[in-house]
Amino acid sequence: MESFHSLHQKIIRCTRCPRLRTHCATIAKTKRKAYHQETYWGRPVPGFGDFRAKLWIVGLAPGAHGANRTGRVFTGDSSGDWLYRALYEHGWSSQEVSRNAQDNLCLSNVYISCVCRCAPPQNKPLPSEILNCAPYLRTEWELLKFPPLILTLGKTAFESVKALLTEHYRLAKKPTWIFKHLAHYSLNGTEILVSYHPSRQNTATKKLTPKMWNAVFKKSSRLLENHSFGKN
Repeated sequence: MESFHSLHQKIIRCTRCPRLRTHCATIAKTKRKAYHQETYWGRPVPGFGDFRAKLWIVGLAPGAHGANRTGRVFTGDSSGDWLYRALYEHGWSSQEVSRNAQDNLCLSNVYISCVCRCAPPQNKPLPSEILNCAPYLRTEWELLKFPPLILTLGKTAFESVKALLTEHYRLAKKPTWIFKHLAHYSLNGTEILVSYHPSRQNTATKKLTPKMWNAVFKKSSRLLENHSFGKN
């Protein structure tokens, strides 16, 4: 029977996408000047968080010099700064900042995943690479015992979660949901909340502002409070 430990080991050892493995290994060798003294992780990055989570956060992929460097999803870059700060402010993280995988940060009732487990060139995984990683996302969904709230960060995560739910519930076709910031959908007891990704491109251009981002987690809290499971 699959466990989180065995799944994480499968992800770390994965070689399904040669283009991505070459890209990540090259980055890990050449590095960014600011991190030239660090040893990069350079391998596929598994999910991270509370195995009993009721809030499942799904993003796009590890950052080239973020999670591809640290080995922990959403850690070591500006996207992670936005995410962990919000989780801390809303009582789901033990720390406001996550710098590396050894910093003792713990998540409460939250698990974080990515659609693609390797950092893709220009943050754009190929459709075939997303499909290669889809079984990992599905297994996490099952191991988390179908958490009542899924927060999708960005359109690719949103579409991947739609595909996952379509397959899981054996729907004849995907739901006609539209990607829109703060949109909220429900399906068979699962709540899906949509957000822009907290990428530097979105935050620097004000497409995603701190106020908009805070609203995402306020709504997440309300949805869980209204759910029979609650936050505890």
